[in-house]
Amino acid sequence: MHGKLYLVPTPIGNLEDITLRALRVLKEVNLILAEDTRTSAPMLKHFGIEQKVFAHHQHNEHKAVAEIIRFLKEGQNIALISDAGTPAISDPGFLLVREVLKNGLAVECLPGATAFVPALVNSGLPNDRFVFEGFLPVKKGRQTRLKELEYEQRTLVFYESPHRLLKTLEEFIEVFGEERQASISRELTKVFEETVRGTLAEVKQHFETNVLKGEFVMVVAGSEKPAPKKDEKYYKK
Repeated sequence: MHGKLYLVPTPIGNLEDITLRALRVLKEVNLILAEDTRTSAPMLKHFGIEQKVFAHHQHNEHKAVAEIIRFLKEGQNIALISDAGTPAISDPGFLLVREVLKNGLAVECLPGATAFVPALVNSGLPNDRFVFEGFLPVKKGRQTRLKELEYEQRTLVFYESPHRLLKTLEEFIEVFGEERQASISRELTKVFEETVRGTLAEVKQHFETNVLKGEFVMVVAGSEKPAPKKDEKYYKK
């Protein structure tokens, strides 16, 4: 029988957020693929998980796929974890899942921690319909992507690093306007968890004078105005 690939979410901060099912799977699989073995080691040790752990990240995932598929075909069960949260959500995983499915092998994703969900829900902004953008392109295509979202009416969700936060807020103000409502969360589930809500101008002012530490989730209200029609022509009757 062939093995199965399990996608296992891990805590984004508070270790109590791991599920009982995730712990069972991590203890039962034959090996674990981790985005960074140094980051995952303390968490695995804390829960007494002693399975073999191999690195699987964006720099080696293309080369590792063939061997992982071979292991699965030999009947080994494998778990994929990221540094924090759910694999493949702005982390490695998509390529592996796609190739495993192409080979007719089983993939199972466990429910669990994902940073953007609590940030979106506690933002106070509409969350019945939203667009998850993850990290914006660092250089090429960044402005194009933002302009495409200028008139998006659904709530927008982004990830950002601390050293680019203020620059990104400046770009948001330029494209969306300084009065657009936003909610910025950092250090979710950790001791210094913080969420700042207000206009884009207000949250930018806050972070200009406060600590920029941790990973940030940026939730921005959708546009209240529909996109203008392009090349609209009017004809006299």
